[in-house]
Amino acid sequence: MARSSDSHGNSHGNSRGKKPSGTAATGRPEDYDDGTLGASAAVDGTGRVNSPDLGFVGYLRWFWRQLTSMRVALILLLLLAVATIPGSLVPQNGADPNGVRQYELDHPDLYKVLNAFPIQAFDVYSSVWFSAIYLLLFVSLIGCVLPRIAHHWKALRGKPPRTPARLQRMAGYAEQRISNPSATTEEREAFAERAILEAHKLLRTQRYRAEIQRVEATKRRSAEVSVSAERGYLRETGNLLFHIALVGVLLSVALGGLFSFNGQRVLVVGESFFNQLIDYDSANSGTYFNPATLEPFALTLDKFEVDYVTEKDNNEQALGQVKEYRAHVTLETPDGETREEIIRVNHPLRVHGSPVYLIANGYAPTVTVRNAEGTVVYSESMPFIPQEDRNLTSLGVIKVPFGLTRDGEPTQLGLRGFFYPTKAELDTGAFTSVFPDLKNPVLTLDVFAGDLGINANESGVAVPQSVYKLDTTNMEQLTGRAVDKKSLEMRIGDTLDLPDGMGTISFEAAPRYASFDVMRNPAQQWILISALAAVLGLLSSLFVPRRRMWVKAVLTDDGVLLQYAALARGDDPTLERAVEQLRELHRERL
Repeated sequence: MARSSDSHGNSHGNSRGKKPSGTAATGRPEDYDDGTLGASAAVDGTGRVNSPDLGFVGYLRWFWRQLTSMRVALILLLLLAVATIPGSLVPQNGADPNGVRQYELDHPDLYKVLNAFPIQAFDVYSSVWFSAIYLLLFVSLIGCVLPRIAHHWKALRGKPPRTPARLQRMAGYAEQRISNPSATTEEREAFAERAILEAHKLLRTQRYRAEIQRVEATKRRSAEVSVSAERGYLRETGNLLFHIALVGVLLSVALGGLFSFNGQRVLVVGESFFNQLIDYDSANSGTYFNPATLEPFALTLDKFEVDYVTEKDNNEQALGQVKEYRAHVTLETPDGETREEIIRVNHPLRVHGSPVYLIANGYAPTVTVRNAEGTVVYSESMPFIPQEDRNLTSLGVIKVPFGLTRDGEPTQLGLRGFFYPTKAELDTGAFTSVFPDLKNPVLTLDVFAGDLGINANESGVAVPQSVYKLDTTNMEQLTGRAVDKKSLEMRIGDTLDLPDGMGTISFEAAPRYASFDVMRNPAQQWILISALAAVLGLLSSLFVPRRRMWVKAVLTDDGVLLQYAALARGDDPTLERAVEQLRELHRERL
């Protein structure tokens, strides 16, 4: 009391007299260290804390701690999502090289800026900055997960925490008194032991990790025996599994991108293709993909069937909609085995781990062009691209590079037109298709003569062109609305004369075509496994409650006091109900 009174008096004296020599806020000496300054911190004569220079190793440790923090990992994940946006705004060399070339022709100055290092806008996913974000995210996740795995492993092998001295402060606290004034101390201790043993068994049946603890009697405390239990480690296990699976997804995607292959091929009914790089219409592959690893199988499109909604279905609003696509193919494997298969949408044909998907279809009008002497200079089935209607009004291009003459001079021929499976005429005079099947097929063509632009230029370099586009820069239009001359209009079996006596053109047939996509990704199954593991881990971390439970038996003068309490890590709305259920079950056992 004297010491407390003296301290109180000095405090009042200082408030009325001279200001103390310590800091204004605490009144402590300037060289006072409460442990927050660190062992290496120093205080100068002005009271300021001077931290020592971290040095190179210190800055490396600081950078590593920042990089492996969960905050930085989330920022990097957001940056990775944002970094993918430029790849969808401009064409990419890997997916659309012709689009990149066209972008260069249309915007030469801007192309130089976007293609320069380190922007690399036309190679976003292999650029330096995108790879840096990807690798930093990968390292950050590993740095976050590994220390938590070690800590979680120690926690799994550790013992439940000691029973708190005051359970009344815990959530869901409940108690029940067992009174028996005539019982001896030994009898009360025996009952307390039996009660805690039953609680231990009960908690073990509820999948708690439980341990019995004892506290000897002192002058201030009575003898206590308790059981401490804990469960819900699967929550943290699920959280770690989610992050490990996320690392697995990133690693699988990276490896798959290096060794993957993706090729597209359009087949007209009756055509075949071999699974070799040279036989694909377009293909994309990873940096370390080896074409020799492609399985040498052959695929032939025998028949393509489509089921449409017709008048028989009594559904006028859905008339012309597709019920199902079926591509009947013949597969020939390297060992000479031949078998017939059917490929449907979302039901690919799997050949040696390479799924073959059906991705598009349409019509490929078969056109034959003869020159003025009657010699066939072109006879092919050219796929036409369906436009944005469900009735397969299709746009296509036919190129005849040689064999024709105009006014005695060699010329090239370009034909651009529409194919209407079921032709109908609108009030404006324009044509359209009113049904996707071949009910009234009509082919209209505009004729162009001149230079197709497919030959080598003055530098000896041939500019690549899409077979579905016609460059009319150096060509003269001979038919069509632009020159006020009627376009060629043909039905199957028709033969018409070409302008200027260049020859004739015949519309032979309109077979179906199908577009197939062949994929090969050695890491795709690991991507699936990692994704499923991530979902499983996420569900565990969200729905498995992490809680601690205690049951304590305290000896009283007239019996035993049983106390029940619990503590949750995070939100657990069922915690109080769990404590009450434990108390009821325990009372039944006793």
